[in-house]
Amino acid sequence: MSNSADSPQPGSSPDRIPRFRPVRLLTVAVFALAGLIFFTSFDTAKGTNIRTDASLLKLSDLIQERSHKNGQLDESNGSLRDDVESLAERDNGSTAAEAARLAALEKNAGTQKLKGKALTVTLDDAPPNATAKLPGYPEPQPDYLVIHQQDLQAVVNALWQGGAKGIKVMDQRMISTSAVRCVGNTLILQGRVYSPPYKIQAVGDPEKLEKALSASPAIQNYMVYVNVYGLGWKVEENGTTTLPGYTGTVDLHYAKAVE
Repeated sequence: MSNSADSPQPGSSPDRIPRFRPVRLLTVAVFALAGLIFFTSFDTAKGTNIRTDASLLKLSDLIQERSHKNGQLDESNGSLRDDVESLAERDNGSTAAEAARLAALEKNAGTQKLKGKALTVTLDDAPPNATAKLPGYPEPQPDYLVIHQQDLQAVVNALWQGGAKGIKVMDQRMISTSAVRCVGNTLILQGRVYSPPYKIQAVGDPEKLEKALSASPAIQNYMVYVNVYGLGWKVEENGTTTLPGYTGTVDLHYAKAVE
């Protein structure tokens, strides 16, 4: 075996030069990293409870404020639209046939009020302490106990298929460009935010609407969660009801190809 520079030579009295072993270096690094994380956390929290960070509360308040503001703007927009249409009808030079055609287009577009027999579907989250009600089913995950975007979409699509002449989700009329979107357990519809329970009302033949709901595979799947975990589901006829006209913007926004 050859001698190494680190090994003592025979007959010599080498000095023992202290060295850091790899384990000691690793220990020092871990403590240094822990100290850095602790300091960063303290600096970020600034001595406050991160779980109740005021910035998160402010964000929630801001969302609600903007939602309320959007609702007010929609109402104002609808009122101004009525004024414009009233002024235009005074003397626009159109014939009776043209006026009738315009009225029909507005009715189909959903910007005018719609009166008729109505049906309301209500969906709601399950109780937070829900358990499986039927044997053979697993205990619920949090995801099983809330209303999802596809649940709302399934109801809206089924009602259209059942011949609905008009649909209102919460307090807003649906039109061809309306999109039902959920973020977490909240619904975002045309710039406004809603929490469950969600109410969907449709004007049409109640019998046909109920048949369409029962025939929907997506709703049949939802009903399993209703029966097993207690998700909310209620269908009721409302008699003659008037749906509001859509009051939001009708401008289309679309993507453009990069040139």
